[in-house]
Amino acid sequence: MMLFDSHCHLSDFKNDDDFESLIEEIRASELRYLMDIGTNLESSRSCVEMAHRYDFCYAAVGFYPSETYDITDADLEELRKLARDPRVVAIGEIGLDYHYEDTDREKQQYWFARQINMAIEEGLPIAIHSREADGDTLRILGECGAFSPERTSRFPKRPDGRPDARVLLHCYSGSAQLARTYQMLGASISLAGPVTFKNARRSVEVAESIDIRNLLIETDAPFLTPVPFRGTRNKPTYVRYTAEKIAEIRGNSYEYVAEQTFINACRFYGIEEPAR
Repeated sequence: MMLFDSHCHLSDFKNDDDFESLIEEIRASELRYLMDIGTNLESSRSCVEMAHRYDFCYAAVGFYPSETYDITDADLEELRKLARDPRVVAIGEIGLDYHYEDTDREKQQYWFARQINMAIEEGLPIAIHSREADGDTLRILGECGAFSPERTSRFPKRPDGRPDARVLLHCYSGSAQLARTYQMLGASISLAGPVTFKNARRSVEVAESIDIRNLLIETDAPFLTPVPFRGTRNKPTYVRYTAEKIAEIRGNSYEYVAEQTFINACRFYGIEEPAR
């Protein structure tokens, strides 16, 4: 049995005194793969470095919404160069975050669209951050052609027979209805530690209602620590607790959820072609 943490920030730990202990903990656990996710040029470079250093690690590169305010065309081209590294398997995390009052929505939307276009041009999956921006996120993905036949024809169909757009809504916090819309369009949904929280009504509804073949799990470590470790630093190995909670919600075994989400993540990122 193996687990796949489909979204974390391993590079955030690299200067910690206990980093090597964390690496050993990962190697000794059920965690087979993790995705180290970039948020700007510096962290994206670090993700690529980590992916070359550790066989369990792959990289995604991108500009997080709040990191887009000062970037340039030259920065985007540097990101494109990183995206062509063989250990980079996605563009992310990119998207929109409207939580704060001083948010420059227009600039976020502009660079979100530019990065979607780059992912389409490079034929890479897209890891999406969307916070309080559901309508604009879906609209821009559609306008850029993220769900178009031209995009989906580049990837094998999903096990449910639908086209695969290789779009992932990371740490999904939207409604179950919107999750089903994304599923119909060919996107996948990832759930994180919040599904274990007592007030996680929306996440529970999503876990119950979408096809498990379109579901991934993640930690977003070092953030969003699941129960029973809430209030401490999150770690990639804690992805097990998200899998356990989803199994409880769905009435499945932990082993089934772990295996299926592992297969889903491998397929989404194109890392291998697991048995169906």
